[in-house]
Amino acid sequence: MLKHVKVNALKKHTASVIFLHGLGDSGHGWASVAEQLGPLLPHIRFIFPHAPEIPVTLNFGMAMPAWYDIFSLSDFEKQDEKGLFQSADKIFELVESEMNQGIPSDRIVIGGFSQGAAISYLAGLTCKHKLGGIAALSGYLPLHTKLLSMGDSVLSPNKHVRIFAAHGTADPVVRYELGELSVKELQRFGYSVQFCSYPGMEHSSSAQEIKDFSNYLSAVLPQI
Repeated sequence: MLKHVKVNALKKHTASVIFLHGLGDSGHGWASVAEQLGPLLPHIRFIFPHAPEIPVTLNFGMAMPAWYDIFSLSDFEKQDEKGLFQSADKIFELVESEMNQGIPSDRIVIGGFSQGAAISYLAGLTCKHKLGGIAALSGYLPLHTKLLSMGDSVLSPNKHVRIFAAHGTADPVVRYELGELSVKELQRFGYSVQFCSYPGMEHSSSAQEIKDFSNYLSAVLPQI
């Protein structure tokens, strides 16, 4: 199972959020968000897995923490399908670990930032267990043509899951248009997506985005 940072619930643990960092980062990079949200969401345990170090084409083939290989920031047509699905499988292990500790799958949200958001889309939509939600910050839907054509036999458990997508309009890394197109594709296939835009925000986060994310988590993972 992936090594990870765990921020335990402040009160009785009744829900979990698995949140994936972006390219070159680690789980530590987002752990402070859990400490910020803890008092607002005291029933939620936050899990921040560390991506393995793999050779990344964009990084001249040198190894760095990554969920899958990236070939270009300007062309997302060529994608590391094998690496994407391998990382999704590792997230499924974390989901099942939480389930084995007594948390129902529909009380678990998979989320992420950038590369981590791409994996949260992929893992969330193809998970065999019904989830509480999927969150994608500054990300995009990978392998969208293949993924959305897989059919209900694969996608049905989470066809009605509530999705939170957020993106800065000035993002120079994962263009806003790509994030918006991903949302439109999901909506075209009948998914319920809450899309939040942040004028002028680049490839980062903001206080308003974290507030919106917190409100989303409160809605899909209420205290019980």
